[in-house]
Amino acid sequence: MTKTLIAGLVLAVGLSLCANAASAQTVYLVRHAEKASDTERDPVLSEAGVARAGAVAALFADDGPDLVVVSPLQRTRLTAAPTIDASGAFVTVSPLDAGVEAHVAIIRQGVLALPEDAIVLISGHSNTVPLIARALGYETPDMPECEYDRLIRIELRNGEVSGETLRYGVPSAC
Repeated sequence: MTKTLIAGLVLAVGLSLCANAASAQTVYLVRHAEKASDTERDPVLSEAGVARAGAVAALFADDGPDLVVVSPLQRTRLTAAPTIDASGAFVTVSPLDAGVEAHVAIIRQGVLALPEDAIVLISGHSNTVPLIARALGYETPDMPECEYDRLIRIELRNGEVSGETLRYGVPSAC
């Protein structure tokens, strides 16, 4: 079995263990918050990024996610950390080593394997968030490198997809 297939199966099994009492499967997608460096491969968050991570957590003040999906890069986990801490959500890491297409496919497969009442937060990247949304059936434009305030909310119910694009935190300076 390939490493990507194994990772996909682990993600799907991990995702299927999570459930909450919501009316439909709900997926929230955010790009990681502002990073402290544009030259480091895996930078931490800047002060603005830490504040944005807090704004993500505030979105879930009433009903936290059951599951948080992050990439192996620490900025996605740091963005979701306040939400994880407040909600106690299960966290899974979706690998990037097989490429973006495989990363998106693994997340799609895992999300679609969830119970219909699951709430999921996916903290991704400017090049993965739109692709994941599209893979789940919600059309959204590509994301410029300067955009950090996009929040995509998708509901999956009985084969139907609905969603909306929102803004949160301090507006991005694009």
